[in-house]
Amino acid sequence: MLNYLIQKEFKQIFRNSFIPKILVALPLMVILVFPWAANQEITNIKVDVVDRDHSASSRRLTEKIAASSYFQLTTLSKRYETALEQIADGKADIILEIQPGFEKALMVTGAAEVRISSNAVNIMKGGLGSGYMSQIVQDFASELRSEYLPAAGKSALPVIQIVSQNRFNPFSDYKVFMIPALLVMLLTIICGFLPTLNIVSEKEIGTIEQINVTPVSKIAFILSKLIPNWIMGLVIMTIYLLLAYFVYGLSPAGNILTVYFFALIYIFVVSGLGLVISNYSSTVQQAMFMMFFFMIIMIMLSGLFTPIASMPYWAQHLTLFNPLRYFIEIMRMVYLKGSSVFQLGNQFAALMVFALLLNGLAVVSYHKNR
Repeated sequence: MLNYLIQKEFKQIFRNSFIPKILVALPLMVILVFPWAANQEITNIKVDVVDRDHSASSRRLTEKIAASSYFQLTTLSKRYETALEQIADGKADIILEIQPGFEKALMVTGAAEVRISSNAVNIMKGGLGSGYMSQIVQDFASELRSEYLPAAGKSALPVIQIVSQNRFNPFSDYKVFMIPALLVMLLTIICGFLPTLNIVSEKEIGTIEQINVTPVSKIAFILSKLIPNWIMGLVIMTIYLLLAYFVYGLSPAGNILTVYFFALIYIFVVSGLGLVISNYSSTVQQAMFMMFFFMIIMIMLSGLFTPIASMPYWAQHLTLFNPLRYFIEIMRMVYLKGSSVFQLGNQFAALMVFALLLNGLAVVSYHKNR
């Protein structure tokens, strides 16, 4: 009986010519567009330098800023007020004002004053830009003191050279960080919406009533909705992983079977959520709005775009009830760190709890007499 129900589901899915197209187009769009659009690396910060010292040192500092990959030197204003107008017009993001006597103060007292002003409308660009600029100025001041102190007959200050190393993502490529997590969003959208709309559309056209009068059990009916979703989810994931490898050269540092193992559980989770929503929905519009409501909250509280540690304390606690959080952690840990199933025990337990609860609720909430 279950075999025939599964065949019916596949025929029903592929009878709609739009669904196979979207199943191919959506992974292509997510893998080819989203990693670039969701890039939070800050580069090409427009800088306006107000040099009021006009010394060799101030010119060297300006050249050092212009040579940085983070900054784009757009203007050399003579007055601070003029530079503020550049920010107001959107022609500059950062103002560096070098005060008069900059070089002399640095050589005599070892300290000099510069003013950094940033456009905080884009708080991320302004904040990170100010931080990058401060680091460049400090590095330049250290270089300058190490050059001038020996020339003046004074012993140079000891310099500590810091050698940094990025583990698991050596080139700090944001796409490497985002691509595994975007797969979670893709599976959530497809494997959440398809079963939701499937049952509700059957309610609207009346075909579900024909199943309700048959001796098909509730468990068999729910499984007939879940198994095709599993298969389609794994096919979509395979397409995505192949594109990630051939387009970006990205492959998991861990075992690929670990990815598929947890993907099976996660598809079970989001499909169960979709079935629960469909059981309590009467129309397609109602089901779509309910699914969108839960999906937006789940994505925003998943750590996909913002670190969970940066969220308010109450929001961090809410993420504990979000299955997306655990699968995103799994994908990043397997892809970047090469974690095994045994190292992901907490995430495995959380996903299993979600899977059993949601699918158990899906079976209980489905009533054949409706």
